[in-house]
Amino acid sequence: MLNNKSILITGGTGTLGRGIVATLLKKYDVKKLVVFSRDELKQFEMQREFNSPKMRYFLGDVRDVERLKQAMRGIDIVIHAAALKQIPAAEYNPIECIKTNIHGAENVVQAALFNEVDKVIALSTDKAANPVNLYGATKLASDKLFVAANNIAGGHKTRFSVVRYGNVVNSRGSVIPFFQKLLQDGTRELPVTDKRMTRFLITLDQGIDFILKSFARMQGGEIFVPKIPSANIMTIVEAVAPKEGVTINDIGIRPGEKLHEVMCPKDDSHLTLAFHDHFVIRPAIKFTFDIDFTLNKLGEKGEAVAEGFTYDSETNPVFLTYSQIQELMKS
Repeated sequence: MLNNKSILITGGTGTLGRGIVATLLKKYDVKKLVVFSRDELKQFEMQREFNSPKMRYFLGDVRDVERLKQAMRGIDIVIHAAALKQIPAAEYNPIECIKTNIHGAENVVQAALFNEVDKVIALSTDKAANPVNLYGATKLASDKLFVAANNIAGGHKTRFSVVRYGNVVNSRGSVIPFFQKLLQDGTRELPVTDKRMTRFLITLDQGIDFILKSFARMQGGEIFVPKIPSANIMTIVEAVAPKEGVTINDIGIRPGEKLHEVMCPKDDSHLTLAFHDHFVIRPAIKFTFDIDFTLNKLGEKGEAVAEGFTYDSETNPVFLTYSQIQELMKS
């Protein structure tokens, strides 16, 4: 599926982008691998680690559609990972978040259609389901743009899908490295927004494998959601600081933050299909072409979930234990 393909990753210098690059170079015989991002320092640092002759580094911003069109010439596969993701920053700088996450998504769609790219997968977040913050709202709008892009494609061959998952363990900005840094700096008080809080957790490798496998599964218009475990914030605290004798500072939920996260909302239960290791949320709109979403390109079969079904971090049947979180941290 990915061998001998030219692949472009927007936001390719981020934690996920670097991980995808490493995986593609190690496991696949790609023709060309393009990193598209706006940060020249990160690109300079990344080139010292990934200097394969197959690599290309493109300075540019997803807000610039003409630059995207240039970058996507001859590209077969696009992974759209670029986004402004910090929830408080988005609340205070809403227009900037909208320009990148919504207008940027529109530009990726236009550039992909212009260049007859084969497949595009846009990366989403659990915060896009029943959003309560601007970041989640912009990612929901982005999801809708990529799903609807299959309808506006017309005679173009390009197909678009979305991958949605939760917090990546040990990724930049996530809670585990944040707690670890505080402890390393000598802090003996960890800030917790609410002791009842739960989150979906996925490792970087699991997220990458799911994204790449979704290219083989996709037909166009799906929102792919992996079945992954939840974790309680206090279990995470215990795993990060088992013998530290720390105290907990209950600081309250931040602006735009949820107590629990959702990946398959109740209102989408009539569109949701359950597969053995993931869910698919079908498009709410009708396409100009027929697709049987119950049978994907790998021959895997899905079944409709019960009416009113929801997949959220609070009622998820699988929760990580203290020891399992410690193992994830080591990996």
